[in-house]
Amino acid sequence: MGKKSQNYYLIALRALLNFLAERDIRTLPSSKIKLAKQRGDETISFLEVRDIEKMLDVPDIKTPSGLRDRAIMELLFSSGMRISELVALNADQLSFLSDKSTSRTYELSIVGKGKYVRTIFVSPRAARWLRAHIDSRRDMEKPLFINRRTKDPESKRLSPRYIQTMISKYAMLAGLSKKVTPHTLRHTYATDLLAHGADLRSVQELLGHKNVATTQIYTHVTNKRLRDIHEKFHGGKELSDK
Repeated sequence: MGKKSQNYYLIALRALLNFLAERDIRTLPSSKIKLAKQRGDETISFLEVRDIEKMLDVPDIKTPSGLRDRAIMELLFSSGMRISELVALNADQLSFLSDKSTSRTYELSIVGKGKYVRTIFVSPRAARWLRAHIDSRRDMEKPLFINRRTKDPESKRLSPRYIQTMISKYAMLAGLSKKVTPHTLRHTYATDLLAHGADLRSVQELLGHKNVATTQIYTHVTNKRLRDIHEKFHGGKELSDK
């Protein structure tokens, strides 16, 4: 069991101990229950939107593989999908792209972590690149994103490892100094939403987090927004000496 899962149980145990204490039932103080420390609790890795744009400009979109890679990164940043969710997509799930609308945001139901069905959103821009990728295909393979280098039908679906390597490569070619993974794009997606005013509960739904506690890793954004609000509406006002 991972530390995050352990902490869910420990938090529940704390709540039970508090419940008992409120009823004067002698038990272990809840303060004695210490949560397991998780790596990365303090900070998360995310990019500025301008860095995302640099990465998106790297693939050679004149080639089928480059067009596919651009579509993958556009979809990851548009939807905040997990890499496991992305590689599981099939081409027929995006049949709605036959609608050539250039200004519509599309909804797509996917099966996420824990077999939980959730809705993701595909921006008009991402839809445009996905449509271009699909139109460039000259095969009848089921996966949305395929490995063009193999002839083995069992290995046609792109692997998470391939996408991880691909994104790392494009980040390096874009001149980014930090390590970039598919999850970095997911973090950037959530950070961008919060920075533009989305509330934590909405971001929880968009990311497919079962518990809002998981989404609270993004407090680096919400804390800054709260500070800005305080400075704008309260902190800058001086009390008069009366």
